[in-house]
Amino acid sequence: MPRLFWKFFRIIWLTLAASLAVIILIVKLLQAVPFAGELEQERRTIVLNLTANILVQDGEDAAARFVSTSEKTQPLSLSLSKPAEAAACAAKNTLTTRSVLKDGVCYRLSVSAPASSIFDSLGPFMPWITILIASTIAAGALARYLIRPVVHLRDGLSALAHGRFDFRIGDKMAGRKDEVTALAYDFDASAARLQELQDAQQRLFHDVSHELRSPLSRLQAAVGVLRQSPAKLGTMLDRMDREVERLDTLVGEVLTLARLTAGSGRPLKTQTLDVIELLNEILGDAAFEAQAREVTITTSVDGIFRAEVEGELIYRALENVVRNAVKYTAEHSRISVSCEATTDRLTIRVGDQGPGVGRDELERIFQPFSRGKDAVPRGGYGLGLAITRQAIERHGGRVHASLPAAGGLAITLELPRRPMPYGSAGDEA
Repeated sequence: MPRLFWKFFRIIWLTLAASLAVIILIVKLLQAVPFAGELEQERRTIVLNLTANILVQDGEDAAARFVSTSEKTQPLSLSLSKPAEAAACAAKNTLTTRSVLKDGVCYRLSVSAPASSIFDSLGPFMPWITILIASTIAAGALARYLIRPVVHLRDGLSALAHGRFDFRIGDKMAGRKDEVTALAYDFDASAARLQELQDAQQRLFHDVSHELRSPLSRLQAAVGVLRQSPAKLGTMLDRMDREVERLDTLVGEVLTLARLTAGSGRPLKTQTLDVIELLNEILGDAAFEAQAREVTITTSVDGIFRAEVEGELIYRALENVVRNAVKYTAEHSRISVSCEATTDRLTIRVGDQGPGVGRDELERIFQPFSRGKDAVPRGGYGLGLAITRQAIERHGGRVHASLPAAGGLAITLELPRRPMPYGSAGDEA
């Protein structure tokens, strides 16, 4: 059963128990019992009625002996007055007096009034007062318990509405461990994700504008040269074609990354493909390109792994990793590619013998427009690994980088046989 239910239960139960304990304590301190006044009065009434009956049936002497005996055992200041005229019996009886007519003589019986108690006037209402006090305390405790986190949540939502994604409320739950605390930490996770997306968006805008500036500047330079030297038309047109091609490539990769990021909640358009066969096709193309730098590709890629994937995304993911390895590995070196298939998961590892990256950059290289600090520029815009991670994670897989002992950089991709909900792989990790 939810923790919040048990907290409410304990608060109400403890409040009722504490209220009852307070009432018992008050009774002890005042040496009184609720309804004690009624009990005392009832006892005096019984004694007066009993004395009156003895007087009527047995006479004055028997009544006097009863009064004497009663006062010795239970003093109530019971008294039998001297005989009076019969006309005295016309006086009205009270709670502490009786008038008895015996043989034409009026006798007067009286007892002392019971001591007053704080509960005398409240006696009939004491249960209701107890319930009212207990419910008031319980309601106050519950309201305070609930309102405090609600106020923090309201402040957090207000901060988000004003664009303050750095606002956190999890540390304001004062050690609570219940559903409300879980909600607060979910809020913090959502705020952190929004802040991450905002930072990524700002960084993407900055990087795209920076990357666009270089080819545009070269295009402007080519136009300037043409205006000064029309004879260089052919050369400048070739240069402009290259820059336009670079711009087209950049825009295409940015659009691919944007589509992956924006469509993280949309269902994949899957089809059943042999991922190992797809990888072998990419390796065949890469081996032809690697010959220009005298780079060899050693593979341990056998078997079949049929999976439900979106073919275009997986192709781009695998191709980006392999081409990156070909691009950054040292000349006259080799690239190793291996696969390990289990019942429901395929692990692909691509290692090169390039300059590698620092340990503090193993995560940063998966961000858009990021390259290793020591990486030699060889074309591209630093979007390949970012696209790879987005594509693999959309299928519920994982991508991470490591530094082999022999040097270089190794990229490991883990792809499930069937797509899992986005983010579930990170939860398992």
